Formats: sequence, C-alpha cells, structure tokens
Amino acid sequence: MQIKTPYYLIDEKALLKNMRIIERIKKISGAKFLLALKCFSTWSVFDLLKKYMDGTTSSSVYEARLGYEKFGGHTHAFSVAYSKEDIEVLKKFSDTIIFNSVTQLNSLYKLTKNTKAARRLGLRINPSISYSHFDLADPARKFSRLGEIDIKKVEANIDKISGAMFHYNCENADFKCFSKMLDAISLKYGAILKKLKWVSLGGGIFFTKENYPIEKFANKLKEFSETFELEIFLEPGEAAITNSASLVTKVLDIVENEKNIAIVDSSIEAHALDLLIYNQQAKLNEKLGKNEYIIAGKSCLAGDVFGHFKLARKLKVGSIVKFRDMAGYTMVKKNWFNGLVMPSIVVKRLSGKVEIIKEFSYKNFVDALS
Repeated sequence: MQIKTPYYLIDEKALLKNMRIIERIKKISGAKFLLALKCFSTWSVFDLLKKYMDGTTSSSVYEARLGYEKFGGHTHAFSVAYSKEDIEVLKKFSDTIIFNSVTQLNSLYKLTKNTKAARRLGLRINPSISYSHFDLADPARKFSRLGEIDIKKVEANIDKISGAMFHYNCENADFKCFSKMLDAISLKYGAILKKLKWVSLGGGIFFTKENYPIEKFANKLKEFSETFELEIFLEPGEAAITNSASLVTKVLDIVENEKNIAIVDSSIEAHALDLLIYNQQAKLNEKLGKNEYIIAGKSCLAGDVFGHFKLARKLKVGSIVKFRDMAGYTMVKKNWFNGLVMPSIVVKRLSGKVEIIKEFSYKNFVDALS
C-alpha cells in the first residue's frame, strides 16, 4: 500500500512487546497499570492495550472522558487545578479523582459526595525528590506547583482521601535510583502510607528500556505494596509505547549551505514538538555512513531541524525518511503551525494489515480556527 506522506505509522507488534513486559511486572508485583493519555491518546489501538493495562490516567476532563469511553477499566482523573464545573463533569465517569493540593481538596470535596469517586479520592504529594534530565519536566523543581509539599497539611486531611500520588520520575531508566527514592518516600511518608488504601507512583519510569532489571523492579514494587498494604498503580506513558511508531516523511528539496540540508514534508514544531522543546535530535531508521545531512522541516521556523546525521545512503528529492520512536508526545501535541498538512495516522495491525485510521484535510484546519 502506498500512503501519502507524512504519516505516523504505529506498529502493534512493537506495542505488544511493551505490553508483554507490563504483563511480567504485573504478575510478580500485583501492581496495576494505567495508560497516561497525556503522552499517547490514539484510541485506535486501545483494544490491544486494554488487554494488558488496567485503565487510564488523565490530566484534563477531555482526557478522562476519552479514557472512560474508549478504554474502560479504571478511570483516574488528575489536574493541576480543577474548576467546580470540571468536578461536576468528572464525577459522572471517573472512579478516582486526585487533587493537586489540600486547598483544592477542601474546596471541592463536598462536590464529590455520593459519587463513585467519593471512596477513591486522592492527593498528589510532592516528595521534594525527583529524577529528570530536564528542569522543564522536573516535578520537584524549585517552586514546583506539582503536589502538596506540607506533610502536616496532608496528615490533617488524611480522613478525606483513600490514596495518594507520587509522580516524581521523568524517563528514569536507573533502577538503583528509583529504588533509593522509593525507600526515601517509605521513610518520610510511612505513617501516612499506612493509613491509605492505594498509591500511584506516577509515570516516567523507563522499565521498557533494553536491559532494564524487570524482576528487581517488580519485586521492589511488591515489597512496597506488602509493607504498607497498598494497592499500587503505575502510570506509564512513554514506557508503554516506546519504539512503537515512526514518522514517515519524504524529501522535497536539498539545499546547500556549507552542508547539505534535506527538507522533508513534515515539521518538528508541528509534528514532533517535544524534540524542539527539549532540544533533542530525532532518531532515524537508517544505517550510518559518510553522507552528511541536516534533515529539516518545511515550516518557516529557522530552527525547524530534526537533526544532523551521517547516512550510508545519499538522499535525493523523493527519498523516504523514517523517524523512529515517534509515538510519545507527538500525536497529542501535533498542531496547525503554518497550516501544514498534519500527518495521517496509520496502524500496522498484529496480522500485518495496514490501516489508514485518520487523514486530515483543509476542513480540519478551518474547523480548528474561527
């Protein structure tokens, strides 16, 4: 099948590889896994994911509703700040509502009474420790607004909640670091944890990275769960979908300015925004060699660059260029900058069948504006 570029290609076999790892961890630890919709919300592959995962976690009303309608299972709702209207909507379908502060918990607590979430209210706690390569994404950065930091406030309102969330990791592939921080949380919050029924350890734990010690990780979770008699939830985003999708593009032109600059029919700002935000280079499905190129997007942004590469082959107009590991924080962040055509969403099923799930048109562009 010839598909017009650009498009995101999701490979269900690659997704299944990650799901098998989740399955192993669940079997040993007893933990439950919730897909973090802020990272990946492409519901056309939810039928596969929900065979292995237990539900979804969200950062907004729309995400929570999507999780409820398209995924099922546990529907955890979290937001840095809720309005009263948010709670009125969320309580119709969320079985768990997590507040970011004691202030919000107290001001909105009454609105949750006589709902299915009433027995499963939670509070995000900022443990003042974290793992992140980027200050921008560090949950415990200086002056962080993410989670309650005052233990006394938490203790004074413990009767209002049944669980807590500690989201303090970002792409943490270091098991020893994870273990050390979990021990620190156990020591600091032990008295609080013993009064709770469940805890979410958030996302950002890169347990699907190659050579990650799966058994040690699972047993650490089991030990933590048994020590405090808690139901544990993990909220993977990247770890659930890592290396499961490509962004397929085509070279439109090659410009010479000291180096060869291959311009593709996509854009880092519009179609892979996280790479721009964190100043990271895209990953290519290519053999390395001596042919040096800057591969750039077609938007007007001067810094719309996917990266500097040395390839085994020579690129020319019409060459197909595939960027790998493009599932996380891409489709959820794609935008209409410059009015560029959005990449289609394509899925390669377990059977090998390739399906074009979604194509975007001028009408989509117009409807997104006013």
